[in-house]
Amino acid sequence: MPEQAAEALGQGHQTLAERLSAVQTAIRESCLSAGRDPSEVTLIPVTKFHGPELVADLVDLGVRRFAESRHPEARDKAAALADRADLEWHFVGQIQTKKARQIAQYVDAVHSIDRGGLVDALSSIERAHPLRVFVQVNMTPDPARGGVQPAELEALVEQVLRTESLDLQGLMCVAPLGEEPRAAFAELRALGQRIRPLAPSATALSMGMSNDFAEAIENGATHLRIGAAITGKRPERT
Repeated sequence: MPEQAAEALGQGHQTLAERLSAVQTAIRESCLSAGRDPSEVTLIPVTKFHGPELVADLVDLGVRRFAESRHPEARDKAAALADRADLEWHFVGQIQTKKARQIAQYVDAVHSIDRGGLVDALSSIERAHPLRVFVQVNMTPDPARGGVQPAELEALVEQVLRTESLDLQGLMCVAPLGEEPRAAFAELRALGQRIRPLAPSATALSMGMSNDFAEAIENGATHLRIGAAITGKRPERT
């Protein structure tokens, strides 16, 4: 991470506004260091475990996109903020097939399409516009981790493309825990190029979180899912 960006994420930034500004500065510095235009990268704060009040504060600070990973927490938060105009809700967690249609009622995008059964469950949703989706790729050999294995990627992409209710944006991944994230991000970028003949417009790469977004930007990330660096520590559960 560029030195200025690293300094911007120092522990001295305590307020929500300061943390948001620090992350925005770090993203801009990382883009410039990688020779990229910062406008190519979309920041999506992950607000799970935090109440709608924090989301409302971020809206007041100019944020319009939010990511959640838990239903019905996400559903209730979207409902609580329904009076705030032009908000986008992105679902980034694993989805139970039986909950898929419910989630599609309140989100604008899903980043965790990882199996054919989930695509089937979303094939009959009724929306004014197709649901924007990302296919999640498992960057480990562990089948318990979310995502489709790379060897099965094309088949799942083709199924999404055949589903009129879905609009494929690109690919998503989570870097393996305890490993250097650049390798996973470089692999996802290569996989994105691999599916280009099938899906020429699916060029987005959803990758990079609080601790590794600079490395993701280096490897072409277009959507960053950043939580704690913006929201701070999780509130105490009661």
